[in-house]
Amino acid sequence: MLSSSTLGYLWENVFLFSYIAVIAVGLVFYNAHLAYDLHRLEALGKADTTTTKRPSPSPALKASDHVNDGKYHLLLAATGSVATIKIPNILSALAKYENLSIRLLLSNSAAEFLRGQADEQPTLEQIAKIKNLDAIYRNADEWQKPWVRGDSILHIELRRWADMMVIAPLSANSLAKLALGMSHDLVSSVARAWDTTGLIDGLREGVRLASAGRDSARKVIMVAPAMNTAMWNHPVTKRHLDLLSNDWGADSRGWFEVLQPIDKGLACGDTGGGAMKEWKEIVAAIETGFPDLREREGAKKT
Repeated sequence: MLSSSTLGYLWENVFLFSYIAVIAVGLVFYNAHLAYDLHRLEALGKADTTTTKRPSPSPALKASDHVNDGKYHLLLAATGSVATIKIPNILSALAKYENLSIRLLLSNSAAEFLRGQADEQPTLEQIAKIKNLDAIYRNADEWQKPWVRGDSILHIELRRWADMMVIAPLSANSLAKLALGMSHDLVSSVARAWDTTGLIDGLREGVRLASAGRDSARKVIMVAPAMNTAMWNHPVTKRHLDLLSNDWGADSRGWFEVLQPIDKGLACGDTGGGAMKEWKEIVAAIETGFPDLREREGAKKT
């Protein structure tokens, strides 16, 4: 008969071996799951390079090179909303103006709506061919290489370059970023670095802006919110919009102009408020802001 000490020793070893076996089985499942995830990531990476052809990297921007180019400078941005599919419409409608230069900023989420899924969702390569669109920027373009003294900083150069910034659509997430002063990506970094005083950049000589009457030195950020109806009705949305519209609004000699959303059936299936203002109205607001736009000879009337 085994002594109590021997039995105790055996039980300890049985427990130890069982514990090791459980860990070993867990590691097997973990490694299998990890291998599966890596395989999926690899597949997604390959799919991204084949289905989403990005235009060639935009050249480094130096705002001072464009000060006297005789054109209005529009910084058009889109954040994570299905309304991003209206960006090609806005760009195409503005292509008729010979004295307009546009640079497009896309958040990572916004770019997912422009992968060539349908005619109204062309690829970025196709969008890059639209007249007046001089560059497309993504988050990764901010720091393409390690920064050294003397290098330009993209979000600062974009702010200096722009006469007006239009964010359409502005998602609920990006609205919160603007209201809270966050700068998590290229779009919010430009907005966070905006010259809110008019004392740093000022207006370019010879450039007449309709918004200048509100404050002769401040450049405007125009935003077109777009989100689900429940998100639009959320109390925090009202708080953020009050800040942009009232405290920082152009009518209060500020720098924000909010293009209020409309009621309609949404892509998610809900019906109600939160849909982005019609793209033609956004184009009209841009045209109003740039009163001296000139149509190209032979441009189609819209």
